[in-house]
Amino acid sequence: MSAPTTEKDVLPGADEPPDTGARHKLTAVTGLAALSLDAMASVAYGPEAIVLVLAAAGGYGLGFTLPVTLAIAGLLAVLVASYRQVIAAFPDGGGSYAVAKAHLGRRTSLVAAGSLVLDYVLNVAVAVTAGVAALTSAFPGLYGDRLWICLAVLVLITGVNLRGIVDSARAFIVPTAVFIGAILVLIAVGLFRDAPVSTAASAGHASVLADDATTVGALLLLKAFASGCSALTGVEAIANAVPSFRAPAARRAMRAEVALGALLGVMLIGLSVLISRFGLQPVEGVTVLAQLADASLGHNGAFYVVQFATMVLLALSANTSFGGLPVLLKLLARDNYLPHVFGLKADRQVHRHGVVWLAVVSAGLLVLSGGDTNTLVPLFAIGVFVGFTTAQTGMVLHWRRERGRRWAAKAVLNGLGAVLTGVSAVVVTATKFHDGAWLIVIALPVLVLAFEAVHRAYGRIGERLGVGRIPEPPHRERSLVLVPVSSLTRLTSEALTAAVSLGDEVRAVTVCHPDPEDVAATEALARDWALWDPGVPLVRLPSERRSLGRPITAYVRDLEADGPGTRVTVLVPEAEPEHLWQRALQNQRGAVVAHAVRRDTNAVVCRLRFRC
Repeated sequence: MSAPTTEKDVLPGADEPPDTGARHKLTAVTGLAALSLDAMASVAYGPEAIVLVLAAAGGYGLGFTLPVTLAIAGLLAVLVASYRQVIAAFPDGGGSYAVAKAHLGRRTSLVAAGSLVLDYVLNVAVAVTAGVAALTSAFPGLYGDRLWICLAVLVLITGVNLRGIVDSARAFIVPTAVFIGAILVLIAVGLFRDAPVSTAASAGHASVLADDATTVGALLLLKAFASGCSALTGVEAIANAVPSFRAPAARRAMRAEVALGALLGVMLIGLSVLISRFGLQPVEGVTVLAQLADASLGHNGAFYVVQFATMVLLALSANTSFGGLPVLLKLLARDNYLPHVFGLKADRQVHRHGVVWLAVVSAGLLVLSGGDTNTLVPLFAIGVFVGFTTAQTGMVLHWRRERGRRWAAKAVLNGLGAVLTGVSAVVVTATKFHDGAWLIVIALPVLVLAFEAVHRAYGRIGERLGVGRIPEPPHRERSLVLVPVSSLTRLTSEALTAAVSLGDEVRAVTVCHPDPEDVAATEALARDWALWDPGVPLVRLPSERRSLGRPITAYVRDLEADGPGTRVTVLVPEAEPEHLWQRALQNQRGAVVAHAVRRDTNAVVCRLRFRC
């Protein structure tokens, strides 16, 4: 049995090494701005999702808005407490993937990772299209250009994140603060209103409230709860990106997680209280948040501030994915489930390959959907519920194994969360299956199979390389260097000088074609070579076809067969013009030879660049 969990295990960070890249990492405040935009923006559609479901039961059904929201807020509290524990137990990040890998097995961890990848990618597409939809609602003339606007917003967010997560956090602090302040003011003012101060926003719009419905069944409440849980997307992002925080990273991440939960909970409950207080009914073409702003603040400048802040934050909430997904991809690459290039980090602590690929895939989704939010929304939130359930199930096993103080209470808390989010995952998948959720049901196992394929490939490569085993000591072998030439120039001299410095024997090779013009050029080269007499023999390689690489590779294979103890190196000389545009003037003969030799032989390929 493992040793009991100590205070150091629960609150890591005291013994963490100094953070050499601290200025490129997040504080609790900047982490909240960089990684919580998805969750914060969900208050724009979470309460509306509840109201739209309950509207099927008429005005009587809308009376359950606050109880359903309180249930979601309770689940939010469970999730925040759970992910705070995840941060403490797994300070290297990865969230549900790290938990599942440690306690639920490899295959389950890949399911969790795949669900997170899908959720992050969909979050970018949904966030951008939702923000642009708010813009085109205010300016209908832009509706026909919404796809190009979506792509422009995506390019902007990608560009900011390529400069580093800290720069993105600083850029988004102001819009985040404006949005939070606007929502809190809306709630505070609304609580002092006995009736809506204005209904101008919803005037003339048809109500979607069902008629003559007086009963509310358990299935409807469950569906409303599951739909409203879309407001919980993004809660996991901070736990996934703990390494992006300054040291002590775990402490700062836990503070940001608690702050996120508190703000999100207050906003969700506050907006639901106002929905009940004003007897708000959903109408076509106007969001619930817009109606609440109208009722609390009036149809004035404050109303448009709320709308504009919501629009901006919805578009920028895609940044949550840019902060969390590259870290997850790094962990998958470290475990050999993705190409290792995703584990590379640039000078500003940026996983650029993860950022770029997230942008490319998201752009593809935007193009396929035509920039339409309704096409993407049915696919959204399923993955995050799978991740929630996996993480909390794993944490139950974590506490059972680690024990420690109050472990039973913590396990019960995580177990309750696992049951609630598991039920929500099933309900959301079932209710949205025919609307497009079936794509996620197919995509998730395909993604897991892709992870497995990459892992097997790395396993085979590692076996051939002898990774983990001590290799034989190095020993000297005879070295033969081949230099492809086509004319006698200073580049030829430089190449031969380098070759005789590298090998025991050097041979120059030239490919001879049967055309009269080529035969004459080869004879002229042979005469000049004899007069120059560089001390290196010139070998002619005849070729009936107009091929350059094949004759050389065939010669190399013959040399390898005749002398198994000889190391063959092909030194390819290439001229490199001073200006970039001049490189388009080259004939690319060197690239053709290098590619052919590398593909078809075991020879070492060296490319000598002569700057001219």
